[in-house]
Amino acid sequence: MAINIPINQMNAAKKVCGEPVFTSDINLPNQAYMKVLFSKHPHAIIRHIDTSEAEQLPGVLGVFTAKDVPVNEFGFSINDQPVLCGSGSTKPFADRTRFIGDKIALVVAETKEIATEALGRIKVDYEPLPFYDDPFKAMEPGTTLIHPDLDSNILLHHFIRTGDTDKAFREADVIIESEYQTPAQEHIFLETEGGVAFIDENGVVTQYVAGQWPHHDRKQICHALGLPEDKVRVIYPEAIGGAFGGREDVSVQIILALAVWRLSQRGIRRPVKISLSREESILSHGKRHPYHIHAKWGATHAGKLVAAEAKLVADGGAYAFTSSMVASNSLLSCTGPYVVPNAKIDVYIVYTNNVPKAAFRGFGGPQGTFVAESQMNKLAEKLGMDPVKFRMLNLARDGDLQTTGAPFPPGCSIAQVVEQCAIAGGWENADTGWQPKKYSTLPVSGKPHIKRGIGLACAHKNVGFSFGFHEFCGVTIELQGGEQIEKALIFHAAADVGQGIHTVISQMAAEALNLPLEKIQLIPSDTLTSLDSGSVSASRMTFIAGNAILEAAKLVLEKWQDEERPAIVAHKYVGPPTTAPDPKTGHCDPNISYAYVALIAEVEVDTETGQIHIPRIICAEDVGKPINPKIVQGQIEGGLIQGYGYSTLENFIEKDGRVVTPNMSTYLIPTILDIPDEITTLMLEYPDPHGPWGARGVGEVSIMALAPAITAALHSATGIWFDQFPLTPEKVLRGMGKLDRDG
Repeated sequence: MAINIPINQMNAAKKVCGEPVFTSDINLPNQAYMKVLFSKHPHAIIRHIDTSEAEQLPGVLGVFTAKDVPVNEFGFSINDQPVLCGSGSTKPFADRTRFIGDKIALVVAETKEIATEALGRIKVDYEPLPFYDDPFKAMEPGTTLIHPDLDSNILLHHFIRTGDTDKAFREADVIIESEYQTPAQEHIFLETEGGVAFIDENGVVTQYVAGQWPHHDRKQICHALGLPEDKVRVIYPEAIGGAFGGREDVSVQIILALAVWRLSQRGIRRPVKISLSREESILSHGKRHPYHIHAKWGATHAGKLVAAEAKLVADGGAYAFTSSMVASNSLLSCTGPYVVPNAKIDVYIVYTNNVPKAAFRGFGGPQGTFVAESQMNKLAEKLGMDPVKFRMLNLARDGDLQTTGAPFPPGCSIAQVVEQCAIAGGWENADTGWQPKKYSTLPVSGKPHIKRGIGLACAHKNVGFSFGFHEFCGVTIELQGGEQIEKALIFHAAADVGQGIHTVISQMAAEALNLPLEKIQLIPSDTLTSLDSGSVSASRMTFIAGNAILEAAKLVLEKWQDEERPAIVAHKYVGPPTTAPDPKTGHCDPNISYAYVALIAEVEVDTETGQIHIPRIICAEDVGKPINPKIVQGQIEGGLIQGYGYSTLENFIEKDGRVVTPNMSTYLIPTILDIPDEITTLMLEYPDPHGPWGARGVGEVSIMALAPAITAALHSATGIWFDQFPLTPEKVLRGMGKLDRDG
């Protein structure tokens, strides 16, 4: 057996010993260096760019602007972003900047120092335009269009209409109506954006770069440069220093390819390397979407939900990035894993002149979950009902309908997950119903200003992109040997962004082929050798890749039994279909699978300083079948710590189109001294009918429900509901009425 074994990640020792495994470790002979000139204005027309002084500087090999890009556009879902902003390209309105991270020019030089000096010699003539840092202002009629080829600054509107909410609210016994705000969040992955590109002996533009979907990177490079796919090769390194969704969108891939391609046309065949500084990284890559949400929920005295309405407005920033998928997930998560017979939900994502907003662990789910779980906890309080009991009355079971009109996917285990979490947290299911563990607001250790409380929340998170996207994954398996299989080569494009997917793929291949793990050799993340695997995101890769490997293993073993030596199979797995929303109701069958989680947070709050301390988190998560329990444990705990930072500490601030927190001295993330004292994990195994060996996707769901669990605990301690976060000391004190708005 090769699965359900807690082995270390394959490159763990190299990482610990500091051996080269990351993109930034790669250096090629005779390489040159590239720097980027970023915009000085959040919104402006570029009237002229003068690069003459920069080009004359000794050691400068090339300066490139918009006129050097054949097809000056790119984007994950729609091509709404120029590769370089300025005149001279065929893309309409590429002559303007839309946020301060827009790229204006590239300099390639013998050294980084020369390239940096050359940037200072480039003269740009800007004509500033009105800018918007508030989505509500950007939505107003008559505002300047950030994308003049569109009719408004509203990027998208997704919605659901189910039942009759007006009638249901008239019949509801209790109604809770609230306003919520969730913040932006910066990924702060360990390794900033960077890469090395060169032209190989066959004239192929080749690059080592960090991303989450090499074939999609190649597609965008080819589009922008007007090259066929066989002329571009993207290779991810053995390990990538974190992603969390922040590498789904192209960063340096196109500009690296552009630089070496244009230099080669001038007879200069030199590798080119770039590595963004931390500040450049923060200013230029997408962040988690901040949301403003109005929610109205109703229930009966018996504790049954009857209706939910919500209007969600999110700041999408300057470009679309992955906003459509984020909006879809928040559309579902804002009513939680509950049976809601009447629903009216609207999600708007709006273009602004802020940094673009993008995928971030949970993909819109944490924002929606904060609303759903806060509403559930408030309704339970108003009904005088235990929050576990109230949830158990409304949680979905197999066969129940989602707000989209389709049944929850088979294997719906959220009720069991909540039950196990509650029991671990001290609840008892007595004859009179669920009875909670009592937390006192009495002094802690003789300190009357420190209060304590406990809070509960739960969530579900989909596997895959969904909403009509047909999931797929390619894998190639080659069996080598004579009488016996001596080696199995696995060619797979999945990016290992720290989550250990290369180890998990090797384990699944060994299991499917009935071989010891030492006979498995993985050749990963290279568009030349691997079929398209889809993105390493949306909690999909273990789930989708495992199914691809199972099918391919069966086919290749049949060839081996027919005495093909070597036996080779290149196979594409296609997952169960999902459907796109109905244009009138939003109804659809959105997802093939969910992961489920329930959380209890124990909180102590200093009412004099506003400081929050978390002695313990209890996390129950249905993982289906842990392919590697050690890696799954790491994913759960990592998600919780990231969720803790999101909830209490990380405060990304944008004002007047500028980033106020552009480095790690102003944007704080949790250290080992900040994290909860204790994390108790319940790794539950309710097999997913569609998952390989019953496995579910686990990468994101643990982050989903921590914020509402913490705010529920704060309410338990103080009697106050906190409807926005991060719960910095200032926000906590202000919420308790101990600071005025300007205090």
